[in-house]
Amino acid sequence: MSAKTRKAFTKRFKVTGSGKVMRRSPNRRHLLRKKSTKQRRRSGQDQQVSKGFSEHVRRAMPNHF
Repeated sequence: MSAKTRKAFTKRFKVTGSGKVMRRSPNRRHLLRKKSTKQRRRSGQDQQVSKGFSEHVRRAMPNHF
């Protein structure tokens, strides 16, 4: 029997074709008026998960790699 995928991880992370683990940037929900244009623009892009934490995500999502 194979390991199950943790569904909370599949909702928060995605895996690119090259195998990188991506996450959404924080601070994008509300109170955007007081944030700079640069901060708003950069928070719209996905960010790569750090190397150490990506191993944790890989173990939680075994069927997505």
